[in-house]
Amino acid sequence: MQAVKIVVTGPFASGKTQFIRTISEIEVVSTERRISTAAERAIKDQTTVAMDFGRITIDRDLVLYLFGTPGQRRFDFMWEILAEGMLGFIVMVDSTRPETFREARNILDTFRRYAQTPFVVAANKQDLEDAWDPEDLRIALRLDSQAKVLPCIATRRDSVKTVVLELLYSILEELSASQR
Repeated sequence: MQAVKIVVTGPFASGKTQFIRTISEIEVVSTERRISTAAERAIKDQTTVAMDFGRITIDRDLVLYLFGTPGQRRFDFMWEILAEGMLGFIVMVDSTRPETFREARNILDTFRRYAQTPFVVAANKQDLEDAWDPEDLRIALRLDSQAKVLPCIATRRDSVKTVVLELLYSILEELSASQR
């Protein structure tokens, strides 16, 4: 059986834990704790402090392991640990919060330094009226036209599945190219 490690990363409150919960076939192993700062508590009650872990069985020969990172910089020591051995990563971006776009780009750059693996950007919360269009988000994140910026709603299984499949296609393309 082939196991593929995928990391789901992004800024605080971008939807990483929900993304993994929506698609995982097992109950997600989560390290969420109550938030201690008032400013962050205004956004949500709990945050991931180490990682989230989920699993998807594609078929009897392929299993995906999803590792979600903490989004807060004070827990970034976990990022490199979680990135080790990944075949690709997803950068979650709350497309209704432009104040987090710079942090999303910094996280993307950090993970690219860890490993030159395929990635996709998931423009989360596309069901909300004030969500930025994925193409506008591409410009805000200073991504070239080759980077996949995909609309996403982390609470909808079909939307999450599309993002995961796009990353898998990118991983397969890279593996095929390296075998030529």
